[in-house]
Amino acid sequence: MTTYGTGSRILVTGGAGLVGSHLVDALLAKGCEVTAVDNFVTGSRENLAEHPRLTVVEADVTEGLPVGDAPFDAVLHFACPASPVDFATLPVEILRVDSIGTFHALDRALADGARFLMASTSEVYGDPLVHPQPESYWGNVNPIGIRSCYDEAKRFSEAAVAAYHRHKGLDAAIVRIFNTYGPRMRPDDGRVIPSFVSQALAGDPLTVAGDGSQTRSLCYVDDLVSGLILLLESGEYGPVNLGTEYELSVLEMAEIILRLTGSSSKIEYIDRPADDPERRRPDLTTARELLGYEPQVHYEAGLKATIDYFATKSRSE
Repeated sequence: MTTYGTGSRILVTGGAGLVGSHLVDALLAKGCEVTAVDNFVTGSRENLAEHPRLTVVEADVTEGLPVGDAPFDAVLHFACPASPVDFATLPVEILRVDSIGTFHALDRALADGARFLMASTSEVYGDPLVHPQPESYWGNVNPIGIRSCYDEAKRFSEAAVAAYHRHKGLDAAIVRIFNTYGPRMRPDDGRVIPSFVSQALAGDPLTVAGDGSQTRSLCYVDDLVSGLILLLESGEYGPVNLGTEYELSVLEMAEIILRLTGSSSKIEYIDRPADDPERRRPDLTTARELLGYEPQVHYEAGLKATIDYFATKSRSE
C-alpha cells in the first residue's frame, strides 16, 4: 500500500472533466503535485481552479503527453468523452483516446515506474443479463451499436492495461465507474441527471425515454473520488466496481428532481435510444472487501447539491 501526498507527482489525463477535476482537487488536498492534461473538447477550464501545485496542459493525449521528463509517481487515465451525445458526435475521438491515448499513458507509467489507474466504465457490461453486475460478468455488448464506440473502447483499454500488467509488470489498476453525477456536469451532455435538472429549472418538460422503467444507480462524485483514492493507494489490480446501490428508475429520478426543484414542469415521454441498458447496479462486494469502500452521500443530498450548482451557473450566465 502506498500513500500519495506531499511530494507525490501525479498525472491526470482528462483532468478538466467531471470526475477528473474532482479527483485533481482531492489529490491537491492531499498535498500532491498534479499535472492535468485535457484538450477541453468536453472538459472545461472552469473546473480547474488555479493552485500552486497544479499544472494544466492543453493537449490531445492521442498525440502524446507533453508533460516534461520528471517522473510521475502515478498516472491516472481519465481522458475520454463519456456522455450519450458524445457517442453520436465524437465516436472516432472516443475510440482513439481509449486506444492510442491509453497506450501513451501506459507507456509513460511504465517508463516512470509509476502506478497506473485506468478509468473504465459500467458500460463494459452493456445491457446486462446479470443483476447486479459483479466484476466477473463479461457483459452483453453490441459491438457495432450506437454506444459501441464507448463500450468497446473501454473494453479495449482494459485489455491493454491487462497486457501491460501481465506481460510488462506494470503496477496497474482498473476501476469500472457506474453512473456518477454532481457539480461540474455539462448541462447538455445527454445524461439523465443534468438533462432533468436543466429542464426542471427552465420550466421545460422532463423528457423520459420509453416508459421510464429502466434503472440507474446514482453515485455522487465525492463518493466516487473517495473510492478512486482508496483503489489508487491500495496496490490492488482489480477490476473494481465503484458506484452506489441507490437503484432508481428513470421515472423516479424525474419525479424526485421535480420535487426537489419545486418545478411545475411536466413529464414528456420520448422514444428510447438504441441499446439503452435496462438495469444498471454495481455489485460492490469487491470494493468493500478490498478497499473498505462505503458510499456516504444519499442521492437526495447529492441531487440537492447538483441542483444548486446548475441553478447558480444559470444565474451567472
